[in-house]
Amino acid sequence: MSAPVLVTGGARGLGAAIVRALAQAGHDVDFTVRASGEEAEALVAECAEAHPARRVRALPLDLADRTALDAFCEAAAEAGYYGLVHNAGQSYDTLAAILDQDRAEAAMQVNFWSLTRLAKALVRPMTRAKAGRIVAIGSVAALRANPGNAAYAASKGALISYCRTLAIESARRGVTVNVVAPGFIDTAMMAPYAAHRAAMEKQIPAGRFAAPGDVAALVAFLMGPGAAYITGAVLPVDGGLTAMMGVHRG
Repeated sequence: MSAPVLVTGGARGLGAAIVRALAQAGHDVDFTVRASGEEAEALVAECAEAHPARRVRALPLDLADRTALDAFCEAAAEAGYYGLVHNAGQSYDTLAAILDQDRAEAAMQVNFWSLTRLAKALVRPMTRAKAGRIVAIGSVAALRANPGNAAYAASKGALISYCRTLAIESARRGVTVNVVAPGFIDTAMMAPYAAHRAAMEKQIPAGRFAAPGDVAALVAFLMGPGAAYITGAVLPVDGGLTAMMGVHRG
């Protein structure tokens, strides 16, 4: 059996692209699913046909349910995962001055605290094996301010700080920890902004949204042997968005 990887929120969108890329790279993949049961079944069937030598499984889990998450982590600690990709995320958009703490904490639980709980369960067996990879999906929202993104950006900022610290604490034991920070990705999550897409793409140096595969390819690389000396990094995949000053002349 190949080095197994656990992906949170893997049934659709970017998560599904990550599952496909990891299976293509030769990994067995378990991915968590909360509400997208039919899409999860279709993805498992697709991967079974495309990569019959690989084991791809969908595991039910609601990251917002702390009791369920604790039980899941106990089982995951015994599963021998080589890698963890924390992709699941929850948005909450509102102005910083009127942020609702309960809704912000709900987003923080899914985006940040669930990662710390999973990492706590998985990093010890990784360090014992002296081999492991942890990749967290962050966001350019944590690198550049955007109106209405305070709670979401804060959760991703916490994720970045945590991963950098975990990286230096586990580096000598063969475990790498990195953050991939996507910009705008062409998934169903961007559907509410369809009317603004053309204007948004004009502000991206590359002139387009990312395809899910653009981000998934980097995740798969970070899981591989070529990334053994990359740790504690925050890697934007944003078409140059965070490199640009953002103030245009004329």
